[in-house]
Amino acid sequence: MFSQPIHHDNPFPFFYVNSAFSEEQCAALEDLFLQDGEWQHRDGAFYRCSLRDVTEYIPAAFQAEVLGRMREITGLPLTNRVLVTAQRMLPGQVIGIHSDRPLVGYEIARLVVQLNQQWQAEHGGVLELFASPESAAVCRVNPEYNKAFGFLLHADSYHGVTEVTRPRQTVVFNFWHAANTPALAAHIQALFANMHFSELPAALDPVVSTAESSLPEETTFHAGTAALALHRWGYDETTVITGYRHSAGLAIYKNNDAETYAAVLLADWVAYLYRDSFDLARWKTLRRELEGIEMFTRLMPTWRLCLPE
Repeated sequence: MFSQPIHHDNPFPFFYVNSAFSEEQCAALEDLFLQDGEWQHRDGAFYRCSLRDVTEYIPAAFQAEVLGRMREITGLPLTNRVLVTAQRMLPGQVIGIHSDRPLVGYEIARLVVQLNQQWQAEHGGVLELFASPESAAVCRVNPEYNKAFGFLLHADSYHGVTEVTRPRQTVVFNFWHAANTPALAAHIQALFANMHFSELPAALDPVVSTAESSLPEETTFHAGTAALALHRWGYDETTVITGYRHSAGLAIYKNNDAETYAAVLLADWVAYLYRDSFDLARWKTLRRELEGIEMFTRLMPTWRLCLPE
């Protein structure tokens, strides 16, 4: 199954396989487009296609085999959760440039399988990869039959699909990182529910005022969110202030007290997740910095979701 993947690093890491599945497997995937079912139609200026969740029609053994290969190829701790969608594009439809950056709880990797018999260049539907939304395409992947394209989602994984002149059929397998699950998304949402910075201790006010006079709003919001996490975890005002200063870049907290150190780093991470997206490199840094440190009681629910064993 999609053996000998061909890897590329430009404009972002991806791989493709020219003959991904067996004839029988391809035929089963093509049958997904013949079955009755409700399709979600996207007809905006940016994203024009039809989608359908077909996960339940993919045998568990087949899903497990694909998941196993994706774990081997990416080297990531992917969960057992797999979501499979069928995507259909009709003549005149196009998908604009986007990155699908993985927000908290979103998938981290995709495998895109093309099922277009006798594809020719004039049929369009080419997957284009970009270094930025403004740049010209750096790489083009033709939607040839049984070709699979795999990549990691991140803030800079810009891609799009050119206009098609005949129907284009694609099956997309989606995979989740063990440290960015829907359970984590629910936990983050609950942690910051009804968020009001006014609940932070008054002792933080002078620090906030000074920061807001010289730092970008995005930075101070991030710092305030980290401080709020520490406050809601039950830490005292000194720790809350330390966390704010660390996340604002005013002072980098060193490992003087293990629990404070862990709490400050974890608060900074959940604040980043709440505001931005799951950054794999940043997560690896967090894991390395907290390696070998005791999992403290009040941090345990968040720690286990952010840094699963």
